Amino acid sequence: MRSIWNGAISFGLVSIPVKLVNATESHSISFRQIHAEDNGRIRYRKVCELDDREVSTAEIGKGYEDADGTVIPITDEDLAHLPIPTTRTIEIVAFVPADRIDPLQMGTAYYLAVGAAPAAKPYTLLREALKRGDKVAVAKYALRGRERLGMLRVVGDALTLHGLLWPDEVRAPEGVAPDEKVTVRAKELDLADALMDTLGDVDLDDLHDDYRAALEEVIAAKAAGEALPEAPEPDSGGKVLDLMAALENSVRAARASRGGGKAPEPKAAAKKAPAKKTTETKATAKKAAETKVPAKKTTETKATAKKAAETEAGEKKAGEKKAAERKPPARKTAQRSAQGSARKTAAAQEERKSGRKPPAKKAAPRKTPA
Repeated sequence: MRSIWNGAISFGLVSIPVKLVNATESHSISFRQIHAEDNGRIRYRKVCELDDREVSTAEIGKGYEDADGTVIPITDEDLAHLPIPTTRTIEIVAFVPADRIDPLQMGTAYYLAVGAAPAAKPYTLLREALKRGDKVAVAKYALRGRERLGMLRVVGDALTLHGLLWPDEVRAPEGVAPDEKVTVRAKELDLADALMDTLGDVDLDDLHDDYRAALEEVIAAKAAGEALPEAPEPDSGGKVLDLMAALENSVRAARASRGGGKAPEPKAAAKKAPAKKTTETKATAKKAAETKVPAKKTTETKATAKKAAETEAGEKKAGEKKAAERKPPARKTAQRSAQGSARKTAAAQEERKSGRKPPAKKAAPRKTPA
């Protein structure tokens, strides 16, 4: 791999000579601009406005255009004399946990290769220190005419430099989230969790660029003069009006594609009994099982109950008989009432004959109100 920058990592008083190598590459298919009538190549030529002629790359330099239109030429030697220490140095300024770096800031990645044999020891020291501390290094460096922010981390046995945007270069997400107040139900979250669990994890090495493969197929067909492959029919499902139905269908489709065959119903869609009721039901069933007696004991219990009922009926009859014996006959009671009445009548006649009057009843004294 060809290096694009040579310099050193400044690690306190330790200097580590390194080379910067691109860590990524693009596999996208590029197109040329052509004249549609005759397929002639369209080229961009670098022409000097003053001379009106095309110039080579070796003749092209850098210049800064001032506000009044004046162009100030800047050479590589001028850039080498910038009054900052990061012109040829990756200066580490801090060590922080990896989660302190916002992924929105991350940009181009580079590998840092050892620039000389004596750099192997400090290079390994920095790598192992980052591993043991589980941290990344925040650094500043200059590249392509500007100072940049970077992050050093360990990938395998190599040190990697990720270009970072400055914090003020990341826009705030104002006006991006929906303004409408939306309430998400617990069942919808359950189905979303079920869908995430069904899709599960994935090995990133298994993912590939389908667009590039399809484009290569089209190019090969046109080069061979064959018919172009047919494009699949677009999904004409329209707008999703029922979120629950869409989630349920998504879970079924994901399970079918992962497991093959018919997918079972999602767990979230089924109605679950509350845990408390389930516990009570189990306890009731257990108690019923414990209290259940064998058939023999049940028969004995019935016989005992029958015998007790007969005994109670006998005792009741005996009690009624004794009560009847203690009660005087109706005839004797009538005779006693008649005799009492005759005595009262005779006493009254005797008092009339003798002229005596029965004592008058004393009237109750009246109470004077206070």
